[in-house]
Amino acid sequence: MISLDAYRAQWFGNIRGDLMAGLVVALALIPEAIAFSIIAGVDPKVGLYASFSIAVLISFTGGRPGMISAATAATAVLMVTLVRDHGLQYLMAATVLAGLIQIGAGILKLGFVMRYVSKSVMTGFVNALAILIFMAQLPELDPTRVTWLTYVLVAAGLAIIYLFPLLTRAIPSPLVNIVVLTALTMAFGWDVRTVGDMGELPDALPVFLVPQIPLTLETLRIILPYSFAVAVVGLLESLMTQNIVDDLTDTKSNRSQECIGQGIANTATGFIGGMAGCAMIGQSIINVKSGGRGRLSAFTAGTVLLILVVFLGDWVGRMPMPALVAIMIMVSIGTFSWSSIKNLRTHPRSSSIVMIATVVAVIYTHNLAIGVLLGVLLSGIFFAAKIAQLFQVSSTISRDGRERVYVVEGQMFYGSVEDFMNAFDFREALDRVVIDVSRAHIWDISSVQALDMAVLKFRRDGAEVEIVGMNAASETIVDRLAIHDKPGAADKLMAH
Repeated sequence: MISLDAYRAQWFGNIRGDLMAGLVVALALIPEAIAFSIIAGVDPKVGLYASFSIAVLISFTGGRPGMISAATAATAVLMVTLVRDHGLQYLMAATVLAGLIQIGAGILKLGFVMRYVSKSVMTGFVNALAILIFMAQLPELDPTRVTWLTYVLVAAGLAIIYLFPLLTRAIPSPLVNIVVLTALTMAFGWDVRTVGDMGELPDALPVFLVPQIPLTLETLRIILPYSFAVAVVGLLESLMTQNIVDDLTDTKSNRSQECIGQGIANTATGFIGGMAGCAMIGQSIINVKSGGRGRLSAFTAGTVLLILVVFLGDWVGRMPMPALVAIMIMVSIGTFSWSSIKNLRTHPRSSSIVMIATVVAVIYTHNLAIGVLLGVLLSGIFFAAKIAQLFQVSSTISRDGRERVYVVEGQMFYGSVEDFMNAFDFREALDRVVIDVSRAHIWDISSVQALDMAVLKFRRDGAEVEIVGMNAASETIVDRLAIHDKPGAADKLMAH
């Protein structure tokens, strides 16, 4: 548990930076929340209310200060079929259930699985997300939809974002970009797309709503698959983003608490008419690069978002899209790991394949979870293959040719059992066989079964077999699973 002083520092240790960064994030959240609502097939206010609720609640309950959570595309795309077939009320119920599943994952401390996500997968995840962020801006740069002035304003916005910090870093340059371009378009009446063109903004505060659905097993059967998918994808993206923000800020955070915090935020959001969400790497990077480090930044982002869309909706609706496109292009450029391209020539081929496969899978499916799972799977396969290559079995025979000692070195597991079995000559006439595993470690049932098979084959031909040098951990699994010293062992093994 975090101490009260440390928790207070997470709130008030960087007040000015968090307030300024939260304001920038709030402005950038508006068009994304509307876009994600459209993806899910619901009214824009569903995504906007969700972004407000999740951002505010996660600031209190999350395990990673400075990280921004809100409605996201990753969770929105999973809800499309549910909304189309059953409607908004089932979406709200699924959001509540997804949150409860995430709380359970946090209590069970399932966040530990992130330690098995390799650096190559992380790099692929980041690069894919950077590409997706940039691709999401392309509709706003489509020459059939926008005028040449849009490109001029985007270029001007990027110039402000990158050059203004040379004058001062007291004010976040993305915020300056929004203020300047909004003022220019309003002053000169330039014809460019605005936030208001994306959808109608809500004009009232959210209220408490209980999803109007029948409380039956049939309802649970309908929403459970969606809730489980949203919970898993949401936690996966949140924990990946948490790792990235940890690296950016050189700080550590609590994964289990983040799971619980995400769950509380989603559960509560379902009761105010919102949709499920998770951490947003793009907005989190905007927050960090704008000076946000504490919980106050997420709270500010959510609160300011609600104030802007409900009370200042007319003004917000006139904010030019080129200003926000410039910010998101900056995010995509800053998110992409450019060094990973140069490292393709120097890094191990297996690492590069994992990174590229993760990027391709995410871009092809537009599903971060699928890309990450593919990357983790490939990492496991390559790791197993590499460990198997370090395995070997050597042997020496006695002067009289009646006893042979086999020395096993390396890791015995499913990837090395074939080499283990191929090392033995079962046709050789021997009186005694010694299998020395003092330099090996036995890991799984496949290796135990291979050991059984080797012992029984030698004994079948009349040789006495002795296994020596087994360490304590190997001995534990062999004693529990091996059958070569049990009655009828040969028949049992052949039956498998």
